[in-house]
Amino acid sequence: MRIGIDMDGVLINIERFELDYGSKFCIENDIPLKLKEKFINEEVYDFTEEQCAKFWEVYLEYYATEYRARDFASNIIHKLRKNGDEIYIITGRNEKGLVGDSYGKMKDFVSKWLEENEIEYDRIIYTEGSKLPYCVGNYIDVMIEDNPINVKEISSELPVLCFNAMYNTEVEGKNIQRVYSWYDIYDKLKNIKERYIKM
Repeated sequence: MRIGIDMDGVLINIERFELDYGSKFCIENDIPLKLKEKFINEEVYDFTEEQCAKFWEVYLEYYATEYRARDFASNIIHKLRKNGDEIYIITGRNEKGLVGDSYGKMKDFVSKWLEENEIEYDRIIYTEGSKLPYCVGNYIDVMIEDNPINVKEISSELPVLCFNAMYNTEVEGKNIQRVYSWYDIYDKLKNIKERYIKM
């Protein structure tokens, strides 16, 4: 089975990062702390574009190189590959929109982070816009994703395991299963694979 895996929100708990470091950034920069249940931090904290850019200027390299993977992601991915599954990292982390010292370095950051967090993979795919064409074009059987827009689009063509977060709780559909941990992912992938074998 070919399994597509998103980075931010799936391999890494971006929700936790933005809550912790976004609130720190607000307090240290005298920005009112207004938390909302949204996906990106200018919406979570009601940041202006300038404040959002400043936040990522301060924290992007740390987040992209040192913030650790979710618990058990490495173990489960190792098990999956040992069982014969192919792992495709499908991420929107391209250079578009990056400023300052991080511009031109993101692909290096990704490779280094995956190696240091012992995340095995068969291929990395960098996307722009919708991830659906990349999933279809690479014959992905199931995608693990958290972004509500991506979950809805991808699930129109193939099964999606939606990693639960406060910003995607309203996303549901016939091809969408909610997951809460990497062992939960492993269990649901096993069930999906058994259904494929029986078909």
